[in-house]
Amino acid sequence: MPTGPVDPNVADIAPPGSALTSYDKEHLVTYLRLLDAHAEGADWREVARVVLHLDPEHDCDQARKAFDSHLSRAKWMAEHGYRHLLRGSA
Repeated sequence: MPTGPVDPNVADIAPPGSALTSYDKEHLVTYLRLLDAHAEGADWREVARVVLHLDPEHDCDQARKAFDSHLSRAKWMAEHGYRHLLRGSA
């Protein structure tokens, strides 16, 4: 179902709102990896490095904002956004 690269670059902040975006579709694998890491209790810094390709040592505040927004979006996708995928809307 992913429509783009398996490991795409991430934006500084994940999309807000209740509408499915092309960014969401492109980052489905990223969201799944974030949810898996969160369920396992992984340290956010390691997840930011491995999944989001960000360096929390270089810019901790920005890496944390990106991590938090993408994890939040991943949770939204798991709870609500998947319905939009099933309906085929974007």
